[in-house]
Amino acid sequence: MILKTRLKDLRIDNDLTQTQVAQAIGITQRKYSYIETEIQPLTDEIICRLAKFYKTSADYILKLSDKK
Repeated sequence: MILKTRLKDLRIDNDLTQTQVAQAIGITQRKYSYIETEIQPLTDEIICRLAKFYKTSADYILKLSDKK
């Protein structure tokens, strides 16, 4: 599953840095970078935090839907 594009697009569309997103969801920038580049897999908890932060659905983040 290629999530990195969706996560990076969300971040860039919101004019945010990796550090800003990481701080908002309670992880380090390094860990967020690993998630965005798919070196580290997303956990259910991180998916929920990202969905809440971006005010979108987990399905959108997971590319199961194109509807935000």
